[in-house]
Amino acid sequence: MQSAYQYTKDWLRRDNSHKNPHIGHLYTAVLADSVARWHELKGGNVIFTTGTDEHGLKIQQAAEKFGLSPEHHCTNISKKFRDLFNVTDIKYTDFVRTTENRHTEVVSHFWETLIKNGYIYKGVYEGWYSVADEAYLSENEVIEIDDKDGNKVKVAYDSKHPVVWTKEDNYMFKLSAFKDGLTEWLDRGVIHPQKFEVLVRQWVDDLEDLSVSRQRNRLTWGIPVPGDDTQTIYVWLDALVNYLTVSGYPNESHDWPPDCHVVGKDILRFHAIYWPAFLLAAGLPLPKRIQSHSHFLVDNTKMSKSRGNVIDPFDRINRYTADGLRYFFIENWNYSDLKALDCLNNDLADKLGNLLNRCTSRKINTNFPDLFPALNQEILESKFSPEDIKMYKSLQQLPDLVDEHYNEYNIYKVIEYVMMYIKWANKLIADNKPWQLKKKEEDLQFLKCLIHVVMETLRVNGIILQPIVPNLTDQLLGRLGIPSNERMVKNIHFGSKEISERRLGESDGVLYPKIVTSNKPS
Repeated sequence: MQSAYQYTKDWLRRDNSHKNPHIGHLYTAVLADSVARWHELKGGNVIFTTGTDEHGLKIQQAAEKFGLSPEHHCTNISKKFRDLFNVTDIKYTDFVRTTENRHTEVVSHFWETLIKNGYIYKGVYEGWYSVADEAYLSENEVIEIDDKDGNKVKVAYDSKHPVVWTKEDNYMFKLSAFKDGLTEWLDRGVIHPQKFEVLVRQWVDDLEDLSVSRQRNRLTWGIPVPGDDTQTIYVWLDALVNYLTVSGYPNESHDWPPDCHVVGKDILRFHAIYWPAFLLAAGLPLPKRIQSHSHFLVDNTKMSKSRGNVIDPFDRINRYTADGLRYFFIENWNYSDLKALDCLNNDLADKLGNLLNRCTSRKINTNFPDLFPALNQEILESKFSPEDIKMYKSLQQLPDLVDEHYNEYNIYKVIEYVMMYIKWANKLIADNKPWQLKKKEEDLQFLKCLIHVVMETLRVNGIILQPIVPNLTDQLLGRLGIPSNERMVKNIHFGSKEISERRLGESDGVLYPKIVTSNKPS
């Protein structure tokens, strides 16, 4: 799958179109989508493209297995990814399929550019190839293991997918010529998190020329090499060029280079070695950042069909809602149904939802129902503790604190900050007992100020949470009476003193219904 976000220019990609979507695919998309939405909230111009890579031998074989044409198979799978992204509110601006004419034309142009610049030549590739990974492997990247029947088999070291020995007359790319160029690029600190840079530098130290085509009698499902219909362009060269396709290349006004590719560790080599080398050969600028994440786990174990732990995202959306699944993804990339249940009930139902219900309830707001009160500065300074005053005023600095974490893709830390404030506001309610304050005339101004502080805490944190749980926060901010044109990051800095009393919006019911125990997975 390729998925992408751009803040001015930004892309993300994952390979997916030979199989149905699972939660690992969705995780990368949610991560990128959340950061893209944050930049939009700051007023940025965001391009977020997603789509499916649809060529290659494994797709050709999968279609044969199901008795379908490759076109029909890819259309079915691509639709499932589009449906998944739509139901989980992945806010893409473009959905590109690599079987589209616009992409085929760009790939052909890019190939001809590499030929013209002297970086592709005819040669012979002899070595290991993993069909499942669509990857060429050196001897050091292949190991021997026992299969389930006790037979010795060769597999890729990282993925454990079977490999085959291949010898073909192919077109070769002069990858070995780019050691200095790739090293200079890496020296700019482009690999994030930094722990992955060591791995990438190891690959750079062991560069060999790369086969960039397959014989067409073996691989028919792909883009033919321009001028040579006996060869098919290597699927990863084809797939990586999708970033140029969505940028408008080869038009001179195309939107390039990207600020950040967001990828899973399993496809880091293709994005941190092959792709920048291809771009250098074509004379194009390189991405400014490669953001990688580790494998998405299920109960501390890597997902695989053989283990039977592949999670269907549509099933979990029905169970937890799209926003619930998005929230848990951001907080924890090690999936567990038990942890998801506890996290969502605790954070979204008990803490966030309960706080909204408490401060908007007419049981508390008997004297001023359906109001978001203005701040009474005098009451704040005289009735609240110094610690609570400091906490309240610090809300105005919260956007700057979470901005760093959004930019570094440490979005779980955004949730940590938000939950810290939500817990504090719940404690304010518990400590000050508004159900008691409403009974005495002399306490009503204090009660009104207390309700303001709690609602203001919800307003600020609701704006900050929008990229993570867009539907939930739309309901929350709507209930607080915050119009859609006052939900940008800049609106947080208005300052509570400048916000006049306003009417609350209509209630749409419980913010996040608690997931009952009967739905708890066994």
